This record gives sequence, C-alpha cells and structure tokens, in this order.
Amino acid sequence: MKKGCGVYLSFIFLMNFLAACAPQAEVAQAMQVLVEPTATPEQKNYSLWLAPYLPEQIHEQLNLPTGVNLVGTQAEADIWMDVGGDLPVSQWIYALAAPFPTVTDSITAQQLKKIWQGELEENLPLRSLLVDGNTKAIFEKVWGAPSSTTVRLTDANSLLATAWSEDGAWAIIPFDNLETRWKVIAIDSVSPMNDDFSPATYALTVTFSLLGKTTDLQSFSERMGVSDVSLAPATNRDDGKITTIAMTGVTALVRGTAYMMEKYGMTYPALDIGDILRAADITHISNEIPFTESCPNPFYNTANDENLVFCSKPEYINLLDSVGTDVVELTGDHFRDWGADAMLYTLDLYDQRGWKYYGGGRNLEEGQQPAYFEHNGNKIAFIGCNAKPEGYATADIDYPGAVHCDMQVMTEQIKDVKANGYIPVVTFQHVEYYDYAASPYLVPDFHQVAEAGAAIVSGSQAHQPHAFEFYRGAFLHYGLGNLFFDQYGEGYAQRQAFIDRYVIYDGRVISADLITIMFVDMARPRLMLPEERQELLEDIFFVSGW
Repeated sequence: MKKGCGVYLSFIFLMNFLAACAPQAEVAQAMQVLVEPTATPEQKNYSLWLAPYLPEQIHEQLNLPTGVNLVGTQAEADIWMDVGGDLPVSQWIYALAAPFPTVTDSITAQQLKKIWQGELEENLPLRSLLVDGNTKAIFEKVWGAPSSTTVRLTDANSLLATAWSEDGAWAIIPFDNLETRWKVIAIDSVSPMNDDFSPATYALTVTFSLLGKTTDLQSFSERMGVSDVSLAPATNRDDGKITTIAMTGVTALVRGTAYMMEKYGMTYPALDIGDILRAADITHISNEIPFTESCPNPFYNTANDENLVFCSKPEYINLLDSVGTDVVELTGDHFRDWGADAMLYTLDLYDQRGWKYYGGGRNLEEGQQPAYFEHNGNKIAFIGCNAKPEGYATADIDYPGAVHCDMQVMTEQIKDVKANGYIPVVTFQHVEYYDYAASPYLVPDFHQVAEAGAAIVSGSQAHQPHAFEFYRGAFLHYGLGNLFFDQYGEGYAQRQAFIDRYVIYDGRVISADLITIMFVDMARPRLMLPEERQELLEDIFFVSGW
C-alpha cells in the first residue's frame, strides 16, 4: 500500500460511521470542519472619500478593491483622494485654451499665475481666465484662491462660446475636453500637444493622490500593491491614444525646385522642416508630378516647362523618403503629364515603399478607394478627388490617373467610413486662385463633404494660403500653399504656406496646430519668423471672418 493510504481509509471509515449515527446536517457540518483549511485573519476594511471636484472620469471609473467602501464625507473616511499628497493615483493634464483665431502661441507660467491672482499685464492679450467649478476648486489647491476680477466661474458647456464672444477671454480646461475651435497656448514653451511633452515640466499638470492617517495609508497601499487593481484612470492624456497627422500643400519636384535639388542634394528642400514632417505619425504629401526614367534635366525641355507639362526624375523620390511620407495624394493636375507608363511607374515606386495613396490610381475603382490607417486605436480614412473641369483627371475603368470628383460617390464614402469608426479626412484638388479669402467656387463642395461627416477638409491646389472655416463640426482649410514648389519669384503670398498638424485623441480630432513656413528660394521653406507668422495669421483670420 502506498504511503498515506492508511490515513485515507481511516478518514473514509469515520465518515461512514458519522453517516450511520448522525443526521445528514450534522454530517455536512463535520465534513466542513475536517476539510476546510483554517480561515485567515480578516483584513481591515477601508472607507474612501473622493473630493467632489475631481474629474468626472475618476468618479465614474473608480475601481474599488474588496474591502474598500465609498463614503460621502471626508469625516467618515480612513482614506481620501485629493490634490497633492504622497501616494499618487492619477495625473491630470490641463490646457490653457484660447479661441482658435488667436495669434499668441505661448506665455509664461508666471504670467498665468499673475492673472489668477488678479494682476493684468498691459501687453498680454489674456484679460480674463474662464474656469468651471471643478477646475477652479482644483487650482485653488495648487495656486490659492483666485481673484474675482480676472478669474470667472463659467459653466463647462459655455466655456467655448464665452471665450469666442469676449476679447481676451481664455480658459483652463482638461486636455481631453479640447476640440479644434480651441487653440492650445504653450506655457514656458511647453505644450501638451507636443510629441516630446513631459508632464514634469508643465505648469498645468495636476496630481491626484491618496491621503489619510499614516498607518492606514501604509496598509492600504500595501493591499493595492498586491491586488493589481488600478483605483482610477492614470491620466487623461495617454500617449497610446494620440495620433498626429501632418497635412501639406503642393509638392511639384520640377523646374527651379528640381534644379536646386540637383545643385544642393536631393533632400535640400527639407533642410529646415524635415524634422517636423518626420515627427508626425502620418505624413501626407500631395505630389502632383509623375516619376519617369525618361525625365530630362531641369529646364532642359523649356517648351514642356512653358506648357506646364512636368515630370520628376526617379531619384527625386529620395526627398519624399527623407520626410517620412506615409500617404500620397494623387489628385493633382499634372499626374497625367507624362502618360500612362509614367503614372504606373510612379505607383510602383510608392508600392515598393509601402506608401498608401488615394485620389488616383491604376484605374477609377482603385483611385476612388480611401487610404485607411489605424494607429493607437484611432482609425483614419483619406478620401480625395480633382474638382476642376474634366481633362485633368484621367482615371477610368482601365486607365490610370487622378479621380474626377463625383460628389455623390464621395458623400456615400464619407458616410460609410464614418459608420465604420473612421475619421474622414477629405482633400480636394480644386480651382486655383490667388487670394487669401475662401473662393465661392470652393465653398459648396467643402460644405457638402462636411455635411456628409468629414472631420477635416483640406484644399491641396493652393499656391498661397487660404482661409479657414468651422462648419458642421468639421475643420475646413481652403488651401495650405506650397510645400515644395518653385513659385518663390511669383509673389510674396506664394512664399507663404501652412503645414497643418492635426492631433487626434481617443477617436476625436482635438487640435489643428498651424505651422507657418516661408520660402527662402525656389525649393526650400523654413519656419516663419515671429513677425512673419503674426502677419500671416492676422491676414488669414481676418478674411476668415474672425
């Protein structure tokens, strides 16, 4: 007999004896006593109180471990969660937000705190600070009681409308409450919209922690340490939920731009702005020109140049490689210039690099397909077409080229991708004109796709910057200007341009950050100087009706 069998048989004998001599309930009780292990000492229960002004997400997503009960007052609690403390639970990021048509980009933390305390600075555009009740209570814990002359309590649902209606009224709001009608103002040049954002160096980072009696805190933290339970959301700004898109204007690697590339190197045009484009999670390039091995040297075939028939040498694609291109828009007028073989060759080059493209293709069906992206839980679909008179767009059943706009097809596509959880980004190669204001030829088409559900609508045809508009929840930019094109000598406005940097957070477009660039020659743009940026923004905001 194996070791232990004698004990087992004795146990069976005892059970049979009990079953014969006692009622069934008593047998069950005896079994329980013999089989169950000795109970462990009962753990202490805790009562937890949350400060009522903590963010709603913390209240709604509180995850209480076993033995922790929520109570209604701090006096009843062993442990409470509030601003500050030694046991951090959650780190919340707030933004200093101004109406979108605000020229100022940054102020100092000292200036912001002075406004909180009631001190106005003569040259600072910020004249009053709007906060809702929760935000006011939180920052009272950080900065002390605010001045009633410069800080105004405003209902959370009225902050945006109030700021837009009053000159110099800005607001402090949670990062995840941002939307495109707000402009985020950096503090000490630090912005939560930046890719390299560090909460530790930012003036509007607030930590919510556990407080209470020392002994209770220690034992409670030990329990939380082994329970693997997250008591509350860790933050309202999770890097894993952010996607950035860099939208750009006209790229045409021809004439003077191509000449400068031949002279100074393939990546010369991106010398000053390459890092900005590479930093985006999705970099959009609207390249109008086909690549072909038969393309002559710049200015070699002047007849073609004068007739606006263009091509690019295959090695020029190194420039697009260098800026981190992810998606190419093919709606341009000149994609057809060198014939079908050049278009197909160009698409092969894009395919080899894994770049997506839209608004054109090997045939009409391919060209009408959106370019889909999924990044950090965000789903984005790019859709585009050429809205000029037919002739520029040659995509057909069995022929490559840009896609001519079929607004009914595009409307249905937008509704479809949106129904499937994608954020629709719509771009047009539309009628060209030379004015900052929005052309009445463009407005109806931009409005129609916004009404269908587009979140972003952008004009890729512009050789100078055009106006903005907010319409039906969409952000409309009628034209960005050139990215890489040789119109330096054609006028001051043709030297100006935008790169639009969109920030998407948790499935929503929360920011349109305007990067302003200025051409220094026929190929190379740089970031604008402060006075150049101010001039352009003031001009564009004025013609936008702001």
